[in-house]
Amino acid sequence: MALLMSMTAMSIDILLPALPEIGAALEVRDASNLPLVVTVFMLGMAIGQLVWGPLADCFGRRWPLLLGLTLFVLATTAAMTTQSFSQLLAARFVQGIGGSVGRIIVTAIVRDLFVGREMARVISMVMLVFILVPILAPSVGQLIILVGSWRWLFAALLAASLTSLLWAWSRLPETQPPPAVRARRRTVREALVLVLSNRVTFGYGIASGFVLGILVAYIASSQQVFGTAYGLGKLFPFAFGSVACSIALASFTNSRLVRRLGMRRLSHSALVAHVGLSAALALLGATVPLPLWLALGGMAACFFLYGLTLSNFTSIAMQPMGQAAGMAASLTGSYSTATGALLGTLIAGRFNGTIIPLFTGFAVLGLCASLSVFAAEGRAGLFRGE
Repeated sequence: MALLMSMTAMSIDILLPALPEIGAALEVRDASNLPLVVTVFMLGMAIGQLVWGPLADCFGRRWPLLLGLTLFVLATTAAMTTQSFSQLLAARFVQGIGGSVGRIIVTAIVRDLFVGREMARVISMVMLVFILVPILAPSVGQLIILVGSWRWLFAALLAASLTSLLWAWSRLPETQPPPAVRARRRTVREALVLVLSNRVTFGYGIASGFVLGILVAYIASSQQVFGTAYGLGKLFPFAFGSVACSIALASFTNSRLVRRLGMRRLSHSALVAHVGLSAALALLGATVPLPLWLALGGMAACFFLYGLTLSNFTSIAMQPMGQAAGMAASLTGSYSTATGALLGTLIAGRFNGTIIPLFTGFAVLGLCASLSVFAAEGRAGLFRGE
């Protein structure tokens, strides 16, 4: 499950060090076009997330997963052997569609097999690996291109996807529960109505978009903040990695605490603490310049609290879905990805040479997520031990 969930992050981050080499090899005259290698993949991913969920509800989890992984394998093979930049972009678009199957099907499978706190614990362990991959992938990509060409990176992705495909084919049973006696599976329209009409799923799906925006804002701003404003230069990857490790630590901590404290109590408390801490750091930074140790430590603390929030929100949103788990995973995943990317990019664009806009954005997005949770739960549902 962790490998499937990490496929998309791996497909993006492992290529980042090789973009100049790809441009030179495929004779890309305008270097500003190189980021399209990432952009078209994400576009395919956004479209794919809307497709795989309904298919998983109609035909089960196993066959859509095998189809998506096969599509990813074929597209990766095409990207590895391409001789033109346009063909590479087309292959990357199809890669994104196929790779997005992992996130959707994993969420649906976990919902099929686990409920409540146990589901939150499993998702936390999956998220632990999902967070570690972006930390390690750029370094792995750099090591690979030191001994080989950029095509070796696609060979590494091909090996990972073939491993997932062979495992799913030989070991993964169908996990979708059969419909009750005399019941029938819901149509796509019925599943869509069920997801959109469920107050908890809808509210926590909206909140997840705000929460994901916090991560996107950090990723888009971190180089400017720590690399430029604080002058870390080549030491920037160490600062980036230390903050990312705090999320991984939070995912592990959540897997240990969620059984005892419950998803709502843990995530609601962490979100409130995140809003308070980020607001305090923004106000302090507006008064006096924040030293590096405080900025970096405050960022790590904010993302530790972030790690206690997102995986639990995913579990709470999926809890009521049952037979519509695929559709719920599609809608919440696609919405949160698009919303998080938009809001995070807007916050990153407010960079003014200091870390203040970033902490301010954290506080605003956290507050918006809190209001979404309150609208979904009401006063009586907050901080419950569930």
